[in-house]
Amino acid sequence: MVKLNAINLLEKNGKTKYWLYKQLGMSYQNFSKMINNETKSIRYEVIDIMCDLFSCTPNELFIREIDENESR
Repeated sequence: MVKLNAINLLEKNGKTKYWLYKQLGMSYQNFSKMINNETKSIRYEVIDIMCDLFSCTPNELFIREIDENESR
């Protein structure tokens, strides 16, 4: 499963979730779902903004966790 690595990037950069929420300008409900990996999709525009904010690539923005119980 692919997950957003934003919490680790926030900690690494000394920023808060509130800071990121304000930078993205999205609804709090959608932000909360995204940051807690409870959403099925993230807009390309949001990915691009987060890459700029964290000075990272999409490869650093996401992590892939392999779940042994997950069926394909």
